[in-house]
Amino acid sequence: MDVKVGCCGFPKARGKYYERFKVVEVQQTFYQPPDPKTAGRWRAEAPADFEFTLKAWQLITHESRSPTHRRLSLPWPMERLDHCGSFKPTDEVRWAWDRTRDVAITLKARVVVFQTPASFQPSPANKENFKKFFQEADRGDFLLVWEPRGPWSRDEI
Repeated sequence: MDVKVGCCGFPKARGKYYERFKVVEVQQTFYQPPDPKTAGRWRAEAPADFEFTLKAWQLITHESRSPTHRRLSLPWPMERLDHCGSFKPTDEVRWAWDRTRDVAITLKARVVVFQTPASFQPSPANKENFKKFFQEADRGDFLLVWEPRGPWSRDEI
């Protein structure tokens, strides 16, 4: 079995991190994806065999009332942000997936993690949005991973 060890985010300078580990889960993409040029620079400076995974942008998973939105630097009005989160079938969520996907492609990532908050309950609406999102999203060759938080039963997961 192949086991990979890395961290969520870079706890030290990237150059030193690359010397010690072979994988990282990019945390920054959760708060707001970096500019494609920045992601390209990260990929170029990393060893060829280094693996990036990343968290999907919070606009896909977290409602606008989430405290994590405080780190968002997107100049959207609250009315537009209210169309985000919970995998809602909106233009805003689809756009956020496209941005996340673009960064994943630039980093040559294989894995994209969708971390949902505890407030993402197993309601019929959330289950429907979740199912529809993953049916319609352009997945490419990505392995899409769900990190649920909250009261989801094993059977629901």
